[in-house]
Amino acid sequence: MSEHTAQEGTAQGRRVVVVGAGMAGVQTAVALREQGFKGAVTLLGAEPHQPYDRPPLSKAVLLGKAEDSAFEVDFDSLGVELRLGCEVLGVRTAEHELDTEAGPVPYDVLVLATGAEPITLPGTEGVPGVHLLRTLDDAERLRPVLARQHEIVVVGAGWIGAEFATAAREAGCTVTVVEAADRPLAGALPAEVAAPMAAWYADAGAELRTHARVERVEPGAVVLADGTRLPAGAVVVGIGARPATGWLAGSGIELGPHGDVLADAHLRTGVADVYAVGDCASFPSARYGERLLVHHWDNALQGPRTVAANILGETPRVYDPVPYFWSEQFGRFVQYAGHHAAADRLVWRGDPAGPAWTVCWLREDRLVAVLAVGRPRDLAQGRKLIEAGRAMDAQALADPGKPLKDATAG
Repeated sequence: MSEHTAQEGTAQGRRVVVVGAGMAGVQTAVALREQGFKGAVTLLGAEPHQPYDRPPLSKAVLLGKAEDSAFEVDFDSLGVELRLGCEVLGVRTAEHELDTEAGPVPYDVLVLATGAEPITLPGTEGVPGVHLLRTLDDAERLRPVLARQHEIVVVGAGWIGAEFATAAREAGCTVTVVEAADRPLAGALPAEVAAPMAAWYADAGAELRTHARVERVEPGAVVLADGTRLPAGAVVVGIGARPATGWLAGSGIELGPHGDVLADAHLRTGVADVYAVGDCASFPSARYGERLLVHHWDNALQGPRTVAANILGETPRVYDPVPYFWSEQFGRFVQYAGHHAAADRLVWRGDPAGPAWTVCWLREDRLVAVLAVGRPRDLAQGRKLIEAGRAMDAQALADPGKPLKDATAG
Protein backbone atom coordinates (compact mmCIF):
# COMPACT_ATOMS: atom_id res chain seq x y z
CA MET A 1 0.00 0.00 0.00
CA SER A 2 1.38 3.39 -0.98
CA GLU A 3 1.80 6.16 1.60
CA HIS A 4 -0.88 8.22 -0.20
CA THR A 5 -3.36 5.33 -0.13
CA ALA A 6 -2.70 4.78 3.57
CA GLN A 7 -3.26 8.46 4.35
CA GLU A 8 -6.47 8.48 2.31
CA GLY A 9 -7.75 5.42 4.15
CA THR A 10 -7.04 7.08 7.49
CA ALA A 11 -8.85 10.24 6.39
CA GLN A 12 -11.88 8.30 5.21
CA GLY A 13 -12.16 6.43 8.50
CA ARG A 14 -12.31 9.55 10.64
CA ARG A 15 -15.40 10.92 12.33
CA VAL A 16 -16.13 14.55 11.48
CA VAL A 17 -18.35 16.48 13.88
CA VAL A 18 -19.71 19.85 12.72
CA VAL A 19 -20.97 22.24 15.39
CA GLY A 20 -23.65 24.56 14.00
CA ALA A 21 -26.49 23.66 11.63
CA GLY A 22 -26.75 26.93 9.72
CA MET A 23 -25.58 27.46 6.14
CA ALA A 24 -21.88 26.92 6.91
CA GLY A 25 -22.45 23.75 8.93
CA VAL A 26 -24.93 22.19 6.51
CA GLN A 27 -22.76 23.00 3.49
CA THR A 28 -19.71 21.48 5.20
CA ALA A 29 -21.58 18.20 5.66
CA VAL A 30 -22.83 18.31 2.06
CA ALA A 31 -19.38 19.20 0.66
CA LEU A 32 -17.73 16.32 2.52
CA ARG A 33 -20.07 13.85 0.86
CA GLU A 34 -19.88 15.55 -2.55
CA GLN A 35 -16.08 15.34 -2.40
CA GLY A 36 -16.19 11.64 -1.56
CA PHE A 37 -15.67 11.51 2.20
CA LYS A 38 -16.79 8.09 3.45
CA GLY A 39 -16.30 8.50 7.20
CA ALA A 40 -18.96 9.38 9.78
CA VAL A 41 -20.39 12.93 9.68
CA THR A 42 -22.40 14.33 12.60
CA LEU A 43 -24.09 17.74 12.48
CA LEU A 44 -25.04 19.35 15.80
CA GLY A 45 -27.64 22.14 15.88
CA ALA A 46 -28.68 24.06 18.99
CA GLU A 47 -32.12 24.94 17.60
CA PRO A 48 -34.91 22.33 17.44
CA HIS A 49 -35.89 23.27 13.88
CA GLN A 50 -34.77 21.57 10.70
CA PRO A 51 -31.72 23.50 9.42
CA TYR A 52 -32.84 26.60 7.53
CA ASP A 53 -31.61 29.50 5.44
CA ARG A 54 -31.53 32.95 7.08
CA PRO A 55 -32.07 35.56 4.31
CA PRO A 56 -35.81 34.76 3.91
CA LEU A 57 -36.36 35.48 7.63
CA SER A 58 -36.33 39.24 7.03
CA LYS A 59 -38.54 38.92 3.95
CA ALA A 60 -40.90 36.04 3.09
CA VAL A 61 -41.03 34.39 6.53
CA LEU A 62 -41.46 37.70 8.36
CA LEU A 63 -44.32 38.76 6.10
CA GLY A 64 -46.09 35.41 6.29
CA LYS A 65 -45.39 34.53 2.66
CA ALA A 66 -43.52 31.40 3.76
CA GLU A 67 -43.71 29.29 6.90
CA ASP A 68 -40.02 28.51 7.05
CA SER A 69 -36.91 28.36 4.89
CA ALA A 70 -35.65 24.85 5.55
CA PHE A 71 -32.77 23.63 3.40
CA GLU A 72 -33.74 21.01 0.83
CA VAL A 73 -31.14 18.53 2.03
CA ASP A 74 -31.86 14.85 2.64
CA PHE A 75 -29.49 14.19 5.52
CA ASP A 76 -30.47 10.52 5.75
CA SER A 77 -29.57 9.80 2.14
CA LEU A 78 -26.27 11.64 2.62
CA GLY A 79 -25.51 9.50 5.64
CA VAL A 80 -25.24 12.55 7.90
CA GLU A 81 -26.32 12.16 11.52
CA LEU A 82 -28.36 15.25 12.42
CA ARG A 83 -28.77 16.08 16.10
CA LEU A 84 -31.11 19.00 16.68
CA GLY A 85 -31.77 20.82 19.95
CA CYS A 86 -28.26 19.82 21.00
CA GLU A 87 -26.40 22.76 22.49
CA VAL A 88 -22.64 22.39 22.75
CA LEU A 89 -21.25 23.66 26.05
CA GLY A 90 -17.52 23.27 25.53
CA VAL A 91 -14.72 21.31 23.93
CA ARG A 92 -11.79 19.42 25.37
CA THR A 93 -9.38 19.44 22.46
CA ALA A 94 -6.75 17.22 24.09
CA GLU A 95 -9.37 14.48 24.46
CA HIS A 96 -11.01 15.24 21.07
CA GLU A 97 -14.36 15.47 22.81
CA LEU A 98 -17.26 17.93 22.92
CA ASP A 99 -19.39 18.52 25.99
CA THR A 100 -23.08 18.86 25.14
CA GLU A 101 -26.34 18.98 27.09
CA ALA A 102 -26.89 15.37 26.01
CA GLY A 103 -23.44 14.20 27.10
CA PRO A 104 -19.98 13.95 25.54
CA VAL A 105 -19.53 13.65 21.76
CA PRO A 106 -16.14 12.38 20.52
CA TYR A 107 -14.62 13.56 17.26
CA ASP A 108 -11.59 12.92 15.08
CA VAL A 109 -12.04 16.17 13.16
CA LEU A 110 -14.05 19.12 14.48
CA VAL A 111 -15.54 21.89 12.35
CA LEU A 112 -16.68 25.06 14.12
CA ALA A 113 -19.62 26.62 12.25
CA THR A 114 -21.59 28.27 15.04
CA GLY A 115 -22.21 31.51 13.14
CA ALA A 116 -22.90 34.80 14.87
CA GLU A 117 -25.35 36.04 17.48
CA PRO A 118 -27.02 39.44 17.53
CA ILE A 119 -25.72 42.13 19.86
CA THR A 120 -28.37 43.10 22.40
CA LEU A 121 -29.11 46.68 23.42
CA PRO A 122 -27.98 47.19 27.03
CA GLY A 123 -30.85 47.64 29.45
CA THR A 124 -33.46 45.93 27.29
CA GLU A 125 -33.29 42.49 28.88
CA GLY A 126 -36.75 41.56 30.06
CA VAL A 127 -38.44 44.66 28.62
CA PRO A 128 -41.62 43.53 26.83
CA GLY A 129 -41.91 44.24 23.12
CA VAL A 130 -38.17 44.23 22.37
CA HIS A 131 -37.13 41.92 19.53
CA LEU A 132 -34.06 40.70 17.68
CA LEU A 133 -34.15 39.20 14.19
CA ARG A 134 -31.68 36.36 13.75
CA THR A 135 -33.54 33.05 14.15
CA LEU A 136 -36.70 31.42 12.85
CA ASP A 137 -38.25 31.85 16.31
CA ASP A 138 -37.42 35.58 16.18
CA ALA A 139 -39.19 35.91 12.82
CA GLU A 140 -42.22 33.98 14.06
CA ARG A 141 -42.50 36.25 17.12
CA LEU A 142 -42.31 39.34 14.91
CA ARG A 143 -44.81 38.19 12.29
CA PRO A 144 -47.94 38.95 14.37
CA VAL A 145 -46.38 42.28 15.40
CA LEU A 146 -46.28 43.31 11.76
CA ALA A 147 -49.75 41.92 11.13
CA ARG A 148 -51.15 44.19 13.86
CA GLN A 149 -49.48 47.18 12.14
CA HIS A 150 -47.83 48.48 15.30
CA GLU A 151 -45.78 51.63 15.58
CA ILE A 152 -42.29 50.17 15.37
CA VAL A 153 -38.95 51.66 16.34
CA VAL A 154 -35.91 50.04 14.75
CA VAL A 155 -32.61 50.60 16.55
CA GLY A 156 -29.77 50.57 14.03
CA ALA A 157 -29.70 51.57 10.36
CA GLY A 158 -27.44 48.78 9.17
CA TRP A 159 -28.29 46.06 6.65
CA ILE A 160 -30.69 44.16 8.89
CA GLY A 161 -32.35 47.35 10.16
CA ALA A 162 -33.03 48.52 6.60
CA GLU A 163 -34.35 45.11 5.54
CA PHE A 164 -36.67 44.89 8.54
CA ALA A 165 -37.88 48.47 8.04
CA THR A 166 -38.65 47.56 4.43
CA ALA A 167 -40.77 44.58 5.50
CA ALA A 168 -42.51 46.57 8.23
CA ARG A 169 -43.48 49.32 5.80
CA GLU A 170 -44.74 46.71 3.34
CA ALA A 171 -46.91 45.35 6.17
CA GLY A 172 -48.36 48.84 6.78
CA CYS A 173 -46.56 49.65 10.02
CA THR A 174 -45.41 53.10 11.07
CA VAL A 175 -41.62 52.86 11.22
CA THR A 176 -38.99 55.04 12.85
CA VAL A 177 -35.34 54.02 12.53
CA VAL A 178 -32.90 55.50 15.03
CA GLU A 179 -29.16 55.44 14.33
CA ALA A 180 -26.45 56.72 16.67
CA ALA A 181 -24.10 57.55 13.78
CA ASP A 182 -24.55 60.36 11.29
CA ARG A 183 -25.75 58.09 8.47
CA PRO A 184 -27.09 54.64 7.66
CA LEU A 185 -24.57 51.82 7.19
CA ALA A 186 -21.91 53.86 9.00
CA GLY A 187 -19.93 50.76 9.91
CA ALA A 188 -20.00 49.35 6.39
CA LEU A 189 -19.68 52.18 3.86
CA PRO A 190 -17.91 55.56 3.66
CA ALA A 191 -20.04 58.66 4.21
CA GLU A 192 -20.26 59.75 0.58
CA VAL A 193 -21.55 56.32 -0.49
CA ALA A 194 -24.01 55.85 2.37
CA ALA A 195 -25.39 59.41 2.18
CA PRO A 196 -27.67 58.84 -0.85
CA MET A 197 -29.20 55.84 0.90
CA ALA A 198 -30.63 58.02 3.68
CA ALA A 199 -33.27 59.32 1.25
CA TRP A 200 -34.52 55.79 0.65
CA TYR A 201 -36.14 55.71 4.08
CA ALA A 202 -38.32 58.77 3.48
CA ASP A 203 -39.18 57.54 -0.02
CA ALA A 204 -40.57 54.37 1.60
CA GLY A 205 -42.49 56.31 4.26
CA ALA A 206 -40.12 55.45 7.11
CA GLU A 207 -38.54 58.08 9.35
CA LEU A 208 -34.76 57.91 9.77
CA ARG A 209 -33.27 59.73 12.77
CA THR A 210 -29.47 59.93 12.75
CA HIS A 211 -27.30 61.18 15.64
CA ALA A 212 -29.98 59.47 17.76
CA ARG A 213 -28.60 57.56 20.72
CA VAL A 214 -31.00 55.45 22.76
CA GLU A 215 -31.05 56.38 26.45
CA ARG A 216 -33.47 53.63 27.49
CA VAL A 217 -36.34 51.47 26.32
CA GLU A 218 -39.56 51.38 28.33
CA PRO A 219 -42.73 49.38 27.70
CA GLY A 220 -44.34 51.20 24.79
CA ALA A 221 -41.61 53.77 24.20
CA VAL A 222 -38.00 54.43 23.23
CA VAL A 223 -36.38 57.40 24.99
CA LEU A 224 -33.48 59.06 23.19
CA ALA A 225 -30.49 60.77 24.82
CA ASP A 226 -31.89 64.21 23.90
CA GLY A 227 -35.12 63.44 25.77
CA THR A 228 -37.23 62.64 22.70
CA ARG A 229 -39.81 59.98 23.48
CA LEU A 230 -40.83 57.77 20.56
CA PRO A 231 -43.98 55.65 20.92
CA ALA A 232 -43.24 52.02 20.16
CA GLY A 233 -45.64 49.12 20.05
CA ALA A 234 -42.52 47.08 19.32
CA VAL A 235 -38.77 47.70 19.23
CA VAL A 236 -36.49 45.79 16.88
CA VAL A 237 -32.77 45.91 17.65
CA GLY A 238 -30.36 45.58 14.75
CA ILE A 239 -27.01 46.88 15.97
CA GLY A 240 -24.78 44.12 14.66
CA ALA A 241 -23.70 40.61 15.47
CA ARG A 242 -20.66 38.94 16.98
CA PRO A 243 -19.25 35.43 16.49
CA ALA A 244 -21.04 32.86 18.64
CA THR A 245 -17.89 31.56 20.27
CA GLY A 246 -18.35 32.15 23.99
CA TRP A 247 -18.57 28.38 24.53
CA LEU A 248 -14.93 28.03 23.39
CA ALA A 249 -13.57 29.75 26.52
CA GLY A 250 -10.76 27.70 28.02
CA SER A 251 -10.53 25.39 25.00
CA GLY A 252 -7.14 26.63 23.81
CA ILE A 253 -8.68 27.64 20.46
CA GLU A 254 -7.45 31.18 19.81
CA LEU A 255 -9.99 33.95 19.33
CA GLY A 256 -9.50 37.38 17.78
CA PRO A 257 -10.54 40.78 19.15
CA HIS A 258 -14.12 40.36 17.95
CA GLY A 259 -14.47 36.87 19.37
CA ASP A 260 -13.71 35.36 15.97
CA VAL A 261 -11.95 32.01 15.70
CA LEU A 262 -8.54 32.73 14.16
CA ALA A 263 -8.33 30.36 11.21
CA ASP A 264 -5.41 30.12 8.80
CA ALA A 265 -5.53 30.29 5.01
CA HIS A 266 -6.74 26.67 4.94
CA LEU A 267 -9.47 27.46 7.54
CA ARG A 268 -7.63 25.44 10.18
CA THR A 269 -7.34 26.70 13.73
CA GLY A 270 -4.13 26.58 15.71
CA VAL A 271 -5.37 23.40 17.41
CA ALA A 272 -4.89 20.04 15.71
CA ASP A 273 -7.91 18.60 13.86
CA VAL A 274 -10.08 21.70 14.36
CA TYR A 275 -11.36 23.84 11.47
CA ALA A 276 -13.56 26.96 11.51
CA VAL A 277 -15.83 28.36 8.82
CA GLY A 278 -18.54 30.96 8.24
CA ASP A 279 -19.56 33.86 10.47
CA CYS A 280 -17.64 32.60 13.51
CA ALA A 281 -14.22 32.60 11.83
CA SER A 282 -11.76 35.09 10.39
CA PHE A 283 -9.10 34.20 7.83
CA PRO A 284 -6.02 35.88 6.32
CA SER A 285 -6.55 37.25 2.82
CA ALA A 286 -3.47 37.48 0.61
CA ARG A 287 -5.65 39.34 -1.91
CA TYR A 288 -6.35 42.16 0.55
CA GLY A 289 -3.34 41.86 2.84
CA GLU A 290 -5.36 41.62 6.04
CA ARG A 291 -7.47 39.26 8.12
CA LEU A 292 -11.14 39.27 7.11
CA LEU A 293 -14.19 38.53 9.25
CA VAL A 294 -17.10 38.18 6.82
CA HIS A 295 -20.66 37.93 8.17
CA HIS A 296 -22.42 37.14 4.92
CA TRP A 297 -24.28 34.27 3.29
CA ASP A 298 -21.86 33.70 0.42
CA ASN A 299 -18.94 33.20 2.80
CA ALA A 300 -20.94 30.50 4.60
CA LEU A 301 -21.64 28.87 1.24
CA GLN A 302 -18.10 28.97 -0.21
CA GLY A 303 -15.91 28.28 2.82
CA PRO A 304 -17.21 24.75 3.48
CA ARG A 305 -15.87 23.51 0.14
CA THR A 306 -12.38 24.52 1.23
CA VAL A 307 -12.83 22.91 4.64
CA ALA A 308 -14.04 19.65 3.09
CA ALA A 309 -11.14 19.55 0.63
CA ASN A 310 -8.62 20.12 3.41
CA ILE A 311 -10.18 17.46 5.65
CA LEU A 312 -9.87 15.00 2.77
CA GLY A 313 -6.29 16.20 2.56
CA GLU A 314 -5.45 15.29 -1.02
CA THR A 315 -4.50 18.79 -2.21
CA PRO A 316 -4.47 21.56 0.44
CA ARG A 317 -6.76 24.36 -0.68
CA VAL A 318 -6.34 28.03 0.24
CA TYR A 319 -9.41 30.14 1.03
CA ASP A 320 -9.14 33.68 -0.32
CA PRO A 321 -12.50 34.66 -1.83
CA VAL A 322 -13.77 37.96 -3.15
CA PRO A 323 -16.40 38.61 -0.43
CA TYR A 324 -19.92 39.07 -1.76
CA PHE A 325 -23.31 39.95 -0.34
CA TRP A 326 -26.64 41.43 -1.34
CA SER A 327 -29.47 43.27 0.40
CA GLU A 328 -33.03 43.97 -0.71
CA GLN A 329 -34.27 47.21 0.81
CA PHE A 330 -36.84 49.87 -0.03
CA GLY A 331 -37.46 48.43 -3.50
CA ARG A 332 -33.77 48.34 -4.38
CA PHE A 333 -31.40 45.43 -4.96
CA VAL A 334 -28.02 46.29 -3.45
CA GLN A 335 -24.98 44.10 -4.14
CA TYR A 336 -21.39 44.37 -2.96
CA ALA A 337 -18.26 42.45 -3.89
CA GLY A 338 -14.73 42.83 -2.59
CA HIS A 339 -13.24 44.78 0.31
CA HIS A 340 -12.66 48.52 0.04
CA ALA A 341 -10.72 49.31 3.24
CA ALA A 342 -7.35 49.73 1.49
CA ALA A 343 -8.67 51.48 -1.64
CA ASP A 344 -7.06 54.78 -2.65
CA ARG A 345 -9.66 55.94 -5.18
CA LEU A 346 -13.44 55.89 -5.56
CA VAL A 347 -15.22 56.13 -8.93
CA TRP A 348 -18.97 56.70 -9.39
CA ARG A 349 -20.96 55.19 -12.25
CA GLY A 350 -24.32 56.91 -12.60
CA ASP A 351 -26.31 59.37 -10.49
CA PRO A 352 -26.72 58.29 -6.83
CA ALA A 353 -30.02 60.19 -6.74
CA GLY A 354 -31.35 57.87 -9.42
CA PRO A 355 -32.67 54.31 -9.18
CA ALA A 356 -29.49 52.59 -10.44
CA TRP A 357 -25.84 53.41 -9.84
CA THR A 358 -22.51 51.82 -8.99
CA VAL A 359 -19.47 52.71 -6.93
CA CYS A 360 -16.06 51.24 -7.76
CA TRP A 361 -13.06 51.25 -5.44
CA LEU A 362 -9.54 51.13 -6.87
CA ARG A 363 -6.15 50.50 -5.34
CA GLU A 364 -3.26 51.39 -7.65
CA ASP A 365 -5.69 51.25 -10.59
CA ARG A 366 -6.85 47.73 -9.75
CA LEU A 367 -10.49 47.13 -8.88
CA VAL A 368 -10.78 45.93 -5.27
CA ALA A 369 -14.49 46.43 -4.52
CA VAL A 370 -17.77 47.33 -6.21
CA LEU A 371 -21.18 48.34 -4.84
CA ALA A 372 -24.03 48.10 -7.34
CA VAL A 373 -27.55 49.44 -6.78
CA GLY A 374 -29.91 48.05 -9.40
CA ARG A 375 -27.01 47.25 -11.73
CA PRO A 376 -26.46 43.48 -11.41
CA ARG A 377 -24.35 43.33 -14.57
CA ASP A 378 -21.85 45.77 -13.04
CA LEU A 379 -21.63 43.53 -10.01
CA ALA A 380 -21.15 40.30 -11.98
CA GLN A 381 -18.48 41.80 -14.23
CA GLY A 382 -16.82 43.68 -11.37
CA ARG A 383 -16.52 40.53 -9.27
CA LYS A 384 -14.66 38.76 -12.08
CA LEU A 385 -12.38 41.76 -12.60
CA ILE A 386 -11.52 41.82 -8.89
CA GLU A 387 -10.72 38.11 -8.97
CA ALA A 388 -8.50 38.62 -12.01
CA GLY A 389 -6.72 41.63 -10.49
CA ARG A 390 -7.18 43.65 -13.68
CA ALA A 391 -5.95 47.23 -13.96
CA MET A 392 -8.76 49.65 -14.85
CA ASP A 393 -9.10 52.85 -16.85
CA ALA A 394 -10.75 55.16 -14.31
CA GLN A 395 -12.15 57.51 -16.97
CA ALA A 396 -13.82 54.64 -18.84
CA LEU A 397 -14.98 53.19 -15.55
CA ALA A 398 -16.90 56.37 -14.76
CA ASP A 399 -19.04 56.02 -17.91
CA PRO A 400 -22.19 54.11 -16.80
CA GLY A 401 -22.97 53.36 -20.44
CA LYS A 402 -19.75 51.39 -20.90
CA PRO A 403 -19.70 47.80 -19.60
CA LEU A 404 -17.28 47.35 -16.71
CA LYS A 405 -15.45 44.59 -18.56
CA ASP A 406 -14.63 47.09 -21.32
CA ALA A 407 -13.13 49.61 -18.89
CA THR A 408 -9.86 47.78 -18.34
CA ALA A 409 -6.56 49.54 -18.93
CA GLY A 410 -4.50 48.72 -22.00
